[in-house]
Amino acid sequence: MADKPINPILSGLTESELKDMKEQHCMRGKKYKKGELIFHIGDQIKELGIVLMGQVIIESIDLWGNKALLSSVPAGQVFAETYALLNTPMMVNVVAAEDCHILFINTHILMQSSFSEKSWQHKLTKNLLAISTRKNLTLSNRIFCTTSKKIRGRLLTYLSGYAVQQGKSEFDIPFNRQQLADFLNLDRSALSKELCKMRDEGMLTFRKNHFHLLHVPKEEESI
Repeated sequence: MADKPINPILSGLTESELKDMKEQHCMRGKKYKKGELIFHIGDQIKELGIVLMGQVIIESIDLWGNKALLSSVPAGQVFAETYALLNTPMMVNVVAAEDCHILFINTHILMQSSFSEKSWQHKLTKNLLAISTRKNLTLSNRIFCTTSKKIRGRLLTYLSGYAVQQGKSEFDIPFNRQQLADFLNLDRSALSKELCKMRDEGMLTFRKNHFHLLHVPKEEESI
């Protein structure tokens, strides 16, 4: 656990509790290269993942091979916990967005009475509930971001929301241009064209995934 990050699923656990979990074979680590599949659509899993290093993306693929980016999971965050707990086949792919180190935790330990006396079991259960609640908010935010029929409206909703979340008007988003287009359900070239228009109108500046919101005309605020 040399590179164990501070993250929500392990919040409050002591070193001795983590050591006990490892000795009980409740966790394991694995490294992945950029682009490598961590979980595949259709997989039935028993482990949730924690990103110790790097970043992973969650994507869906329809019958015709069209991809849609659902979310990005940075270092310290958790993924696939719902599928692991419900033992339901994966409906998404989990892909390494860059070289990653993942810590897997067997969720069945939360159901087994043999671990009920373990202090870490209760802490993990409490942490998972908090994580699931926060993820519901994230999902609601994505739906909100794609409500507008206009490209500019979706961009303004996402960028302004992210600015509020970060508490500043200048920030880095976790997506590249294609990923942002996928997240907002937009064509990449149309998104890039609209961003350039917004820059030319003095609304924002950007470079790669770095944005600085400057001024939004009153008529744009209700988009």
